Amino acid sequence: MTKELNENSNFKLSIKSIGGIALLIATLCGMWFTLQAEIAEAKRLPDPDVSRMEFDMKDELIRQTIMTTQDDVIEIKEDLKRLENKIDQLR
Repeated sequence: MTKELNENSNFKLSIKSIGGIALLIATLCGMWFTLQAEIAEAKRLPDPDVSRMEFDMKDELIRQTIMTTQDDVIEIKEDLKRLENKIDQLR
């Protein structure tokens, strides 16, 4: 038995439910307008300047990471050569 929704249909909501729904809608609207205001403010603020010292430190960190990776690759190549030699000896 299915219920049809028509102009004679009735449903009940308590005052507590109506209040909860109103509070939820008010909260969502408040959050929306606050978010919009923060976005507008962020658009007006200037971009943060990167200091020369910060740039140099990041550059040094990147270079150090590249060198460490290069050393790791060299180690892996040496290990691979040793493994290839051992495999050749076993044949």
